[in-house]
Order: sequence, then structure tokens, then C-alpha cells
Amino acid sequence: MKAEELKEIQAPLKEQYKEDPEKAVVTLKATSSVGEGITCKVETGKAMVEAGLHPATGGDGLSVCSGDMLLEALTACAGVTLKAVATAIDFKLEDAKIHAEGDLDFRGTLSVDKEAPVGFKAIRLNFELQTEEPQDKIDTLIKLTERFCVVYQTLKTGNDIETTVS
Repeated sequence: MKAEELKEIQAPLKEQYKEDPEKAVVTLKATSSVGEGITCKVETGKAMVEAGLHPATGGDGLSVCSGDMLLEALTACAGVTLKAVATAIDFKLEDAKIHAEGDLDFRGTLSVDKEAPVGFKAIRLNFELQTEEPQDKIDTLIKLTERFCVVYQTLKTGNDIETTVS
């Protein structure tokens, strides 16, 4: 896709959102249901995925780990955003791979150590780019990718989560 094509597709949406900001707010949804043993079936829209315990918490490794899914969501969002930004700024990107890794201390989630954090202590995101573009354009590409990547910004800035029971 060329920059002009992307702008043509996005222009009416941008105009609509400027005129009526409420239309820019979309509620995304995810649904899962508990499965056999200690698993949870997640509806992805394309296929059913079964999540389970990570082997470090007693899982058998046959089900996907939700921590892995979080990192996968980050790399997916960062990759799509990278490609969209590269297209918009006429950045010549031959290829790219996006890697994410995160450090978990499973003592926290297993309640072995009450001081150990539950959740990722650190996440590292790496872009492996194949391009002939100069470093200043690469820096701009990554800066804009970070700025506009929904998952990156959600993880970086945090978010209020409200829990209800029905």
C-alpha cells in the first residue's frame, strides 16, 4: 500500500472523528470461558484458543500462556503500527521482525513470596529492520510507532481496570 492509498482510506474517518469525537470511541471486546482442568477458552474471532497455566506454575505446556499472548498482542500491534507509519511517511521498509520478551517472577503469582511482583517486571520490545533509510528516519519511525501503538501505550501508561461480577 502507498501513502496516498492509506491517506485516502483514513481521511474520511479522521474527518468524521473531528466532527463527532464520540464516533472515534469504539469498545473492543474479548470473551472467554473456563475449560477442562485449569484452562480457559478464548474466542479470538478467527479461532478458539485454549489458555492454561505456564509450565513454571504447573502447566503442561500444551495450552497457550496468557503472558505469551500479551507479548504476542504487543508485537502484533507494534508490527501493524510500524507498517502503517512507514507507509504514511514513505519510509522504505524492506522487511521487519518485531520481538518482545518480558520477565516474570513466578513467586508472586504462586504466592511463594508476598513481596515478589505479580506480572511482568520488565518488557523489552525490539524492532529488527531491513532498510537503507538513514538513522534519523529510523528514529522517527520508531518514535511514531511507539506513540501510535495501542498495546504499547496501554502497557507503558497503565490503565484503570474495573472488575464486576454478574
